[in-house]
Amino acid sequence: MIVVERTFAVTAAPGAVLAYLRDFSNAQEWDPSGVRTSRLGAGPITPGAHWRHVRKLYGVTAELTYTLAAADDGRLVFHGRSEGATCVDTILVRPAPGSGAEVTYRVELEMHGLAKLVTPLLRTELEKLADAAVVTATAALDGTEIRHRFGAATPNRLTTPIEETG
Repeated sequence: MIVVERTFAVTAAPGAVLAYLRDFSNAQEWDPSGVRTSRLGAGPITPGAHWRHVRKLYGVTAELTYTLAAADDGRLVFHGRSEGATCVDTILVRPAPGSGAEVTYRVELEMHGLAKLVTPLLRTELEKLADAAVVTATAALDGTEIRHRFGAATPNRLTTPIEETG
């Protein structure tokens, strides 16, 4: 099993961060390996909601079905499954000292069958992807779009100001 975890701070408010990350469709905006993510079904996003997530690693495209398994105060748990892998993504969101939020994203990935043979190669790649995801997730969570969609009240900390429109 591969376990990768990263903790990072964003200027968005904790509630806005949770609302954004609860909708796994947004993964295509912050997951560097994500090609396409789409919701399966409709209605409120509560435990039991499903998404199809297509990702590309080492030139190989894989499709996983993710299910929101838990959504508690400050915690989201997604279970992902494909023929060759099972993963559990756990997201913890806490208020950061001062303002904004601290996000901890943990992925536990277990390969199945012959895919287990590539586990040592995947570990290095997933560590790199986790580092890249911190950059892209921070940009997505600190960006203008999340403030418009989820009402994050804290200012953007990007070095170059983003123009806001209507």
